[in-house]
Amino acid sequence: MMNKTIVALLLLILPLTVYAEPIVTDSTTNSTVHTTGSVTTTLKSPPPSAISPSLSGGNSDSCTVGVAGAVQTQILGISAGTTTRDLNCERLKNAKTLYDMGMKVAAVSVLCQDLRVFDAMLMAGTPCPYNGIIGSDAKIAWENDEGEIPKEEVITKYDTKEFLLSVGGALLGLLLIL
Repeated sequence: MMNKTIVALLLLILPLTVYAEPIVTDSTTNSTVHTTGSVTTTLKSPPPSAISPSLSGGNSDSCTVGVAGAVQTQILGISAGTTTRDLNCERLKNAKTLYDMGMKVAAVSVLCQDLRVFDAMLMAGTPCPYNGIIGSDAKIAWENDEGEIPKEEVITKYDTKEFLLSVGGALLGLLLIL
C-alpha cells in the first residue's frame, strides 16, 4: 500500500520536472547588511588546588611515617607535611641487628624495654637480662629493683610543637574557608 502511494507520487512529479520550462529573470540585486553587537566571554576555570606534599619514609629501612594535609579556599591554599619517628619500629630493627651480629642477650635486652615483652618473658620463665645477669638470678635482681621495670609507653611520640602548629594551621584554614 505504501509502495503504491510512493509510485503514484513519483508519476505525478516526474512529468512536471521534465516538461517544466525554466524561468529566466534578468535582475541585479544589491544588498547591504549592517550589524552591531557585543560579545561577552565568561571564563570558568577550576578552583586553585592546594596539593599536600607526598611524604614517605624513604625506604623500607626507615622507621618514619609521613603525615600531610592541605586546605584550599578561592584565595589561599596551604599545605604542610611532616614525618614522625616510629619508636617501636626502631626497637625491632635494633634488636634484629644485634641478633644478626651474635649479640643475642643484647637483642633480648632491647626488646625487653617494651613492657609487653618484659611481661611475656617473665611469664615464659625466662626473665629479661638485668645488668648482664640472666636466668633466675635476673628474676631476683628485677624483684629487688622494681623501679627499673619498663613502664607502659606510647609507641609513637608526637612533638608538642608540631602538634600545636598543625592544629593552628587547621584553624587558620577553617577561618579562610568561612
